[in-house]
Amino acid sequence: MRLRWFFPLILLTFFTLTVRTNAQTANLREVHAEGLKILAEPQAIALSGLAPGAQVGRKELQDAADALVRCGLFAKVNYNFTTRNDGVVVTFRLEENPRLPVYYDNFPWYADSELNAAIAKDLPFYNGTLPAAGAVVDLAANSLKNLLAARGADGAIEHLVVASPLSDGSVQEFRIDGVASQIGSVEFSDPQLASSPAVQQHLSEIRGKAYSRMAIDVFLAEQIRPIYLQAGFLKAVVGPAEVRLSGNPNQKLPEQIPVYVPTQAGPVYHWKGVEWHGNTLLSTITLTNTLGLKPDDVANGMAIEGGLDRIREEYGHLGYLEAKLDAVPTYDDTAHTVSYAVSVTEGKQFRYNAMTISGISLAGERIIRDGWPLKSGDVFDKKIFDQLLTNLELHHQVVFKYLPLHYETVGHWLQTDSEKGTVDVLLDFK
Repeated sequence: MRLRWFFPLILLTFFTLTVRTNAQTANLREVHAEGLKILAEPQAIALSGLAPGAQVGRKELQDAADALVRCGLFAKVNYNFTTRNDGVVVTFRLEENPRLPVYYDNFPWYADSELNAAIAKDLPFYNGTLPAAGAVVDLAANSLKNLLAARGADGAIEHLVVASPLSDGSVQEFRIDGVASQIGSVEFSDPQLASSPAVQQHLSEIRGKAYSRMAIDVFLAEQIRPIYLQAGFLKAVVGPAEVRLSGNPNQKLPEQIPVYVPTQAGPVYHWKGVEWHGNTLLSTITLTNTLGLKPDDVANGMAIEGGLDRIREEYGHLGYLEAKLDAVPTYDDTAHTVSYAVSVTEGKQFRYNAMTISGISLAGERIIRDGWPLKSGDVFDKKIFDQLLTNLELHHQVVFKYLPLHYETVGHWLQTDSEKGTVDVLLDFK
């Protein structure tokens, strides 16, 4: 999933440098940086371009602050200064931007350690993470391009913030534009996976496609790991995938790239039970029954997630759209059992307010409104909303009967107002 980022407004506060009469610049005596959590002070100062002993005036201080903003590492940049007989002391007050793990998509010849070292050579502060945007990200891309050129390879380096295939959150992805190599084969260390008809069927989804570490990781997360979870292998380790190339890394990449996936199933776990905390609307018995697992059952990881989703749906059915479940497993690695403690934050109940529809004819809009059962002020039932979306996307004739409408997708949002406790439905046909 590609993500669109919105960045906070960069706040710059500049102070006019006042020195002795008729003087335009003064000797820079000291430079300091405050508010740092990741960078060391000398690293931040180096990024400003200022150095003690230089002659500085208002322009030089503004240029230094601009450089700190452009680098992308800082959300806020402020500075002040004091004057002394022997010069000026400048102090930057900085707030660092969040950083994202760096992810290399299609660099099959190189280990991550090599790629990280190439960036760290030019960016000494680099620690495997970068901001979402800024000059340091472009410099990192240039470092990778130089590494390729030194190895006799060529290609533009692209970077983009994307959803992580391995965990929650996002990554700063680097990829080489125009790599023609394909995923030739995928081999698993687990012979049961290698002989599984289901796995072999799914392999057609990536085999023969353009080589992409992202595509491989998503495939492992969505198609291979669930096979283990369904069988109770809750601690199964899948990957990371390896590219096993022979020969000189300066040579041209082969058209078909072999991929090897180390896996470790681990033990099968059985269900011990669940404890609920914080629930008032739904009883413990209702929650346990909705979850669906019984003591001594094989702890099907997919069934556990499905049961938690059904509980969220039950809260949505009652208008509690922001209910949250924090499920923490406890493993007994001797008995090979697992139990869960689930903290429930029910939130507040929402009532339906209004519906906004765009992208279809007035006749189509009227049909949707006439069939919508909720009135303003009714407790919002998310099941009604979900059923409408299912019909619009898969069974539009159920909604529109014989009205000729043509659309490809339906954008949909639930816009909540926590202060008023209301929710608006938004539908956008495209």
